[in-house]
Amino acid sequence: MAEVTVKELASVVGTPVERLLQQMKEAGLKQTGPEQSVSDEEKQALLAFLKNAHGESASEPRKITLQRKTVSTLKVSGSKTVNVEVRKKKTYVKRDPAELEAERQRELEELRAAEEARQRAEEARRKAEEDARLAAEESARKAEEERLKAEAVKAQPAAQEPVKQPEPVAAVAAEPPAAVPAAAEPAKKKEEHRRKPSRAEEEEERNRKRAGGHGGKDKARQTARIIEDEDGLSRRRGGGGKLKAKKRNQHGFEKPTGPLVREVVIGETITVAELAQKMSVKAAEVIKYMFKNGTMVTINQVLDQDTASIVAEDMGHKVKQVRESDIEDQLVESMHFEGEEVSRAPVVTVMGHVDHGKTSLLDYIRRAKVAAGEAGGITQHIGAYHVETERGMVTFLDTPGHAAFTAMRARGAQATDIVILVVAADDGVMPQTEEAVQHAKAAGVPIVVAVNKIDKEDADPDRIKNDLAARDVIPEEWGGDTMFVHVSAKVGTGIDELLEAVLLQAEVLELKAQPSAPGKGVVVESRLDKGRGPVATVLVQNGTLRQGDIVLAGVNYGRVRAMLDENGQPIKEAGPSIPVEILGLDGTPDAGDELTVVSDEKKAREVALFRQGKFREIKLARQQSAKLENMFESMGQDEKKTLNVVLKADVRGSLEALMGSLSDLGNEEVQVKIVSGGVGGITETDANLALASNAVIFGFNVRADATARKIIESEGIDLRYYSVIYDIIDDVKKALTGMLGSDVREQILGVAEVRDVFRSPKFGAVAGCMVIEGTVHRNRPIRVLRDDVVIYEGELESLRRFKDDVAEVRNGMECGIGVKNYNDVRAGDRIEVFEKVQVARTL
Repeated sequence: MAEVTVKELASVVGTPVERLLQQMKEAGLKQTGPEQSVSDEEKQALLAFLKNAHGESASEPRKITLQRKTVSTLKVSGSKTVNVEVRKKKTYVKRDPAELEAERQRELEELRAAEEARQRAEEARRKAEEDARLAAEESARKAEEERLKAEAVKAQPAAQEPVKQPEPVAAVAAEPPAAVPAAAEPAKKKEEHRRKPSRAEEEEERNRKRAGGHGGKDKARQTARIIEDEDGLSRRRGGGGKLKAKKRNQHGFEKPTGPLVREVVIGETITVAELAQKMSVKAAEVIKYMFKNGTMVTINQVLDQDTASIVAEDMGHKVKQVRESDIEDQLVESMHFEGEEVSRAPVVTVMGHVDHGKTSLLDYIRRAKVAAGEAGGITQHIGAYHVETERGMVTFLDTPGHAAFTAMRARGAQATDIVILVVAADDGVMPQTEEAVQHAKAAGVPIVVAVNKIDKEDADPDRIKNDLAARDVIPEEWGGDTMFVHVSAKVGTGIDELLEAVLLQAEVLELKAQPSAPGKGVVVESRLDKGRGPVATVLVQNGTLRQGDIVLAGVNYGRVRAMLDENGQPIKEAGPSIPVEILGLDGTPDAGDELTVVSDEKKAREVALFRQGKFREIKLARQQSAKLENMFESMGQDEKKTLNVVLKADVRGSLEALMGSLSDLGNEEVQVKIVSGGVGGITETDANLALASNAVIFGFNVRADATARKIIESEGIDLRYYSVIYDIIDDVKKALTGMLGSDVREQILGVAEVRDVFRSPKFGAVAGCMVIEGTVHRNRPIRVLRDDVVIYEGELESLRRFKDDVAEVRNGMECGIGVKNYNDVRAGDRIEVFEKVQVARTL
């Protein structure tokens, strides 16, 4: 071949000149320009180099490498451009057929080994089934032999008498054919054929006995032959084991030889349908049985435990009675609180009347300003804090003092060890102070009285002692058991003495706990956080609560995803007397619910669902009872006017207190109905519910989201936000008062006594009167009374004093009165002037 230039060669092979020059350079050729010539030897050298680079051998290529390069221009700001070069390289490898064949062979070997293993397992299973079947048949055969031997022994004394019953051979021949499988039919026929002589002999023996012979020895010989025949039959049945096993595997059903006896678990109540299902019979069978016994029931009728047990036992089943509380008892039994007991910090509840300085006292102890963040300067939900003092740790519960929070204060007293009763020295014992004393005494909790505000000029601590002593709270210096400490939350007077008194009382109580046991505590408060979900404030009373534990709180359960202390800092575990916030529950439990750590999540879910069902049943029963009780009372009466309310609050405790306070408002004519109450912000669902039920929405320390606000604005729903409980109660009272309307009352303005009667041609009878009470008005309605009895009701036609017409005549003056359309006025009558006024009604 003639020599060609690099440019011509590039056009022939279809590659750019620059790329060809690069390849020639890599192959060690001398060409550097497009016009240089390329000889045949150089072409061969280039070809060999390229084959080598792509993995080709002299015989057959094994690898192909493709390289691509693209160049594009990218325009940046202004007129500036940038060249972008993209290189791609792909390599394709041809696999060796020998390797592919070896891999295929390896896969086949693995499949073959797996199949052999499966066959061995199947063979072992079949062998085990066959052995079990043969053992069962052998056991049945031996039992039958024993039965026949026993019958033969019983039959020997009776052989002296004429035989009146069928021969045993016939009984043996009448064995149930169902016990012999289909595959053993030929063996069965042979066996029957072999028994024919025995039957002939038996017939002959029977005839001889009828003729008067005894034949006792022949009877024994015959019985032995029967046993031998039965043994042979059993052996032949065993020979067909494989066919029998095969038949059983094909059908898998054996006809039951008798009624099935089941164990029926019966709770405290059960419906007819549920009872029938547990006995595996139709409900009609149970209803028919109870009809026969004189009880008419329906399929959905509820039976008590005793009745259901009698029915199940009479129908041939075993009964197991259980209580509905068994699941709770099992939970208690599964919890083990074991470990070394150590002293724990006391839990102290601060109680007292509104504005007596409870929170301010805690502020001084904790060096934090809690009251500054409270709406209206009052505490409206339970707060829990633990404080490290020089004398040890103390956990404080701060409960509200307002009257609406009675239930919350009661929960605080039940969760505490010691109560600090704060009483203002300048105010004295108030109603909520008495409530706090009652709650503490009901819970059996010792009281330490903190007489606050002693730095004021009008403070009188002795009056506080006298008032509390009258309520059975006796100071120690008077021979009682209650410590009184004079403190000032403002300047800090007596704070150390108060803490010392609390810790001294704790030492007397000898408070113990087991930190190594599973955590157990009480829910102090719960709320719904928009970003974190349900958040519960928990006071650990025993054991240790750890992050990741499965907890059960009332009707809610969950895994503790995170724990925070009262300052919002994450912690991993909390020991006895430590308050924490936990995240991870499936709802907001009620304040006061017991919290326990459960080892099994399934058990926690089961108990929670049981409690939820029980709660719904109780709620439904109360509603039905209320409907029945009020049915006859409401007949014939006008329907009450109702103020429907959708209530949302920030925490559960505030919600319960508000619902209780609002429900207590009203009378026999108006009432408040809480359509819905919940924790968390006001949502679209709340707005739609308020629209459907014509209700107002109250938000206590919560706000409506954007979707809810849109519905509220477009539909004109009444939405009100509150941060102080007084305002809600006052507004609802005003609304109920407006719903009551007003009463029309008569107000007597004046009374005139008739002294004499004059006749006038123009007015008729004119009464000369003396005003003895109030003022007589001309344009007001009147009544004429004779002997304190109303004889006429109308209006005045004229009112004159001397000769002048006047609008009114006051007490002690004389006047002339003309009564319109009435001329029978006599001396001694009284003319009463009145007016009708509307008076607004109140609750």
